[in-house]
Amino acid sequence: MSYSVFDSSNKKDHMTSRAFFDDAPTVARYDKVKYQWLEKLTDKQLGFFWRPEEVDIYKDAKDFKELTAHEQHIFTSNLKRQILLDSVQGRAPTAAFSPICSLPELETWITTWTFSETIHSRSYTHIIRNIYSNPSKVFDEIMDIAEIVDCAKDISKYYDRLIDLNERASSATHGHLVPIPYHHKKALWLALMSVNILEGVRFYVSFACSWAFAEVKKMEGNAKIIKFIARDENLHLAGTQQLLKALQKDDEDFARIAEETKEEAVGLFVAAVEQEKAWASYLFKDGSMVGLNETLLNEYIEWIAHKRMQTVGLDS
Repeated sequence: MSYSVFDSSNKKDHMTSRAFFDDAPTVARYDKVKYQWLEKLTDKQLGFFWRPEEVDIYKDAKDFKELTAHEQHIFTSNLKRQILLDSVQGRAPTAAFSPICSLPELETWITTWTFSETIHSRSYTHIIRNIYSNPSKVFDEIMDIAEIVDCAKDISKYYDRLIDLNERASSATHGHLVPIPYHHKKALWLALMSVNILEGVRFYVSFACSWAFAEVKKMEGNAKIIKFIARDENLHLAGTQQLLKALQKDDEDFARIAEETKEEAVGLFVAAVEQEKAWASYLFKDGSMVGLNETLLNEYIEWIAHKRMQTVGLDS
């Protein structure tokens, strides 16, 4: 696989390329594509384009002051955690997947996906600026919360492993990745599985709390922004789910890897569920909120994880 920005000697038919680890895309062409579903995802994401400044959160500032201390803790803690999760997602998909991508429609999807995550990050700043008298304090405290930092480490390690292997392989072969070691493919698979869990499970405790506030007519501007974010995340989730299926058809190695890593993948889901339950416990340590408590959140996150695991062929 060549790693030139544009390799004019590569005249391979892109319709015969695999999703990853083949020659890098040259001509960005979409007149005919191998995976039409990737084009549909990109079109949908572009059609969903939104800016946080479009959402009026003036009333949220007043609502926040009227929340109890433990409700303020729930709201602020979730914002901090979402900021960290999207700090990872605003850079990691491009950094990890683009260097080994082989199809123009996949390259475009990865770029569009990553860009939409930066909008999510900017939306949190929009919320914080309008609600808190000292926005910087909220950001400065994020890395002091162990439950948030632990989550970040679990998310990042699979990305980091893949990025490290990409760089080692490229450096060792002067920009070429032929042949691709089996363990490199395995790292890609596990990174995609980890991202699938991030997009499909890890955001949903925070989402549920935001929507619960809105159910009682509080923090409705924030809930509207979260609705836009959740709509985007559903697309990103679909992208990872479809890629996990496509890779197994592309390359028999991935079909073998899928079987070999089933137990590990189940373990990733279980660990994420336990981490989300621990987060729910942290959120409600001083009290619950109207319409939502720790028990309900735990049941909800198990239900969500069950659905996600079945979709990617894992036993729940």
